[in-house]
Amino acid sequence: MTKSELVEHISQLQKLPKDRARRLLDAVFDCLLQALCRDERIEIRGFGCFETRHYHARKGRNPRTGASVQVKPKRLPYFRVGKELRKRISGGLQTTRELPALAPVTPSPSLLETPAGKR
Repeated sequence: MTKSELVEHISQLQKLPKDRARRLLDAVFDCLLQALCRDERIEIRGFGCFETRHYHARKGRNPRTGASVQVKPKRLPYFRVGKELRKRISGGLQTTRELPALAPVTPSPSLLETPAGKR
């Protein structure tokens, strides 16, 4: 789902004009971004947790040349899935557009029969 599809969905669910739904979604994303920039942890019960992870400077290696390089320290956003979301995703396996579900395979009756006298 893209951002524009999400805006469309919100506008239909809440019966809002698309422009207002887009501004609402942008405001939510801006709040999340500002909190992450302040190194705050964002917990959305039943969904997951957003936080910032800090990585120290280290020595790395260029895979092409094998030369040693210094990797700068960095801060990256991290998302940890909540238990409820994990359960709903893993328990509710359904058909997707990209990977349609396969029909259940039933063995043919001839495979289930055993030859007479052999067990």
